Amino acid sequence: MSAPFTTRGARPFVLHRGGCHCGAVAYEVMAPAIIEALECNCSICRMSGFLHLIVPRSRFRLLRGETALAEYRFNTGVARHLFCRNCGVKSFYAPRSHPDGWSVNVRCLAPETVAGVEIELFDDNDRDAAQARFAGLAAPD
Repeated sequence: MSAPFTTRGARPFVLHRGGCHCGAVAYEVMAPAIIEALECNCSICRMSGFLHLIVPRSRFRLLRGETALAEYRFNTGVARHLFCRNCGVKSFYAPRSHPDGWSVNVRCLAPETVAGVEIELFDDNDRDAAQARFAGLAAPD
């Protein structure tokens, strides 16, 4: 197993824009140009191909589409999975692992500001260890 991310905070932030497929939902997120992303192997992330960029709420701003969002909860009901009612894309949500932050789908960001993506596994089969390993990702700046 590789070490947890070591570059958090060392890379300057850029403004990324993202949203759903039809454009009804749009947002901005401040994160490094080289994104440190998590790939979770839980059932919904695996099936949907979600690639997580976990950020504190202070670095995320919804530009439009609040009324276009539908919510889905399952299992513990903690995670708030938000989908566009029009196109069905889940471009961000409130994750169970970091309920005080947002998880942005890296695959829904405009590619112009993404210089690269480094991917780590978030092993849902050992959720406690995974949460401990990545606990600080949604910490306020």
